[in-house]
Amino acid sequence: MKLRLAPLALLAALATAHAQQPAVIFDMGGKFDKSFNQAGYVGAEQWKKETGKAYLEFEISNDTQRVQALRRMAEKGASPIIGIGFAQASAMQQVAKAFPKTQFVIIDGKVDLPNVQSVLFKEHEGSYVVGALAAMVSKTGKLGFVGGMDIPLIRKFQCGYEQGVKATNPKAEVFSNMTGTTSSAWNDPTRGGELAKAQFAKGADVVFAAAGGTGVGVYQAAKDAGKLAIGVDSNQNHVQPGTMLTSMVKRVDVAVYTALKSWTGGLQVLGLKEGAVDYALDEHNAKLIPAPLKAKVDAVKADIVAGKIKVADYMADGSCKY
Repeated sequence: MKLRLAPLALLAALATAHAQQPAVIFDMGGKFDKSFNQAGYVGAEQWKKETGKAYLEFEISNDTQRVQALRRMAEKGASPIIGIGFAQASAMQQVAKAFPKTQFVIIDGKVDLPNVQSVLFKEHEGSYVVGALAAMVSKTGKLGFVGGMDIPLIRKFQCGYEQGVKATNPKAEVFSNMTGTTSSAWNDPTRGGELAKAQFAKGADVVFAAAGGTGVGVYQAAKDAGKLAIGVDSNQNHVQPGTMLTSMVKRVDVAVYTALKSWTGGLQVLGLKEGAVDYALDEHNAKLIPAPLKAKVDAVKADIVAGKIKVADYMADGSCKY
């Protein structure tokens, strides 16, 4: 009897261990997009390093794969299953319903199910801060914005950025362009570079890119033109040192790491107060932001956290009213 029980117990233990293995599904652009997905990857790798545990992963390469990828991970017994990006929300809604005992996490989206943890960010707050900074350093009073896919979330970045610019310099002008209307807009550096060059030609001297991998082209164009650029999501200051004024960091890494450590379910909305969005200052851009300028930017941050500055959220009413 003992001989039969031992293998059964072992199998049960293996099954339990396997069921507890989490999974991360990266969206279009891949885990090395130097931006949004990569921030999630950094968080997952931090968890892996600290715990010594492994996680399953998959990189979406076309829009049709999301349901299949989530379902496959659920069938393997992975939990929690983390979907990086708002575009996975509808697929997760479908799969999470079919696997009610599996824990899911959606980063940048909202799925109202008891087994799903939804994490949203106050991107408009961080974008306001970098907009204020851009206006402070601009010599022309003309600023640029290059978005990725034309969706409400990216309009949220744009609207926050414009508010920060205009509050700092009411006479400033902001040129804005979106890269495209499909998911390929997140990974088109050539188009990003073209849009940035057109903005520079109009007189812009600082351009903020909220465009995933497309931003790499914007930063190269800024370097070539001797202008400044602002990165997004990950700290991208190192991509073109001396050209990158700063990066509007969005701590997707912290959200992923925290969810892997302790799944909580429900909705979390994280902003400047929680340190979930911010501007990046390091050795790569320290010369561009001397102490007096840093003090001004930090004062803007403090006023937003204190509620003295109200930043309009485009996604609250579908318009940029401020």
